[in-house]
Amino acid sequence: MTDDGDGLPLADRLARRIRTLLISGELAPGQRLSEAAFSERFDVSRNSLREAFRLLTKDGLLRHEANRGVFVAVPTMASIIDIYRVRRMLECGALRQAWQQHPAIKVMRDAVNRAQRQREQGDWIGVGSANMTFHTAIIDLSDSVRLNEFYERVSAELRLCFGLLNDPEHLHSPFVDMNGAIVALLEQDKPHEAAAQMETYLNLAERTMLKALERASDQA
Repeated sequence: MTDDGDGLPLADRLARRIRTLLISGELAPGQRLSEAAFSERFDVSRNSLREAFRLLTKDGLLRHEANRGVFVAVPTMASIIDIYRVRRMLECGALRQAWQQHPAIKVMRDAVNRAQRQREQGDWIGVGSANMTFHTAIIDLSDSVRLNEFYERVSAELRLCFGLLNDPEHLHSPFVDMNGAIVALLEQDKPHEAAAQMETYLNLAERTMLKALERASDQA
């Protein structure tokens, strides 16, 4: 495998590109991934693509089924609970130590403004993407490359959770204003209050996601 300017092997770069598709919502839970289509899309060999699939399977983002192929993973109750446990540790911790002049706060504000516009247009996929930007910016408050890389994987798993919802408006609409309240507290130099708001936010979001998974299981 060859390296490019960022020093990553080809399989790792492919895995990152596929992870980006997961975060954007382009790939849905349970979707089968065609080797032929993806090797043509990325202009790579099937061997390189299989190695990328293997890396993402190891991360729990894909699953391999013998004689059937590779599929996007479907979150379980245990994985959702764990994702939100990790998010509470990372996001609330980042908010508690946030510096009022950190440039990530402007990114958060811009994401809230974009989400508000897209909510008015009924663009819930766009609202979801703005929400992901907001939460990634929270991690940026920590100024840690390692945390950013780790959260990229969490974001992909989180977007798979979003994919379980038949009614994305139900998930995203109330949280747009909660995001606005959190960034407003940071702008007022109240990081501990922002962290407390985020914990409330994440507890509510976790319950919403678990209920959605329960409904999906009942329907299946």
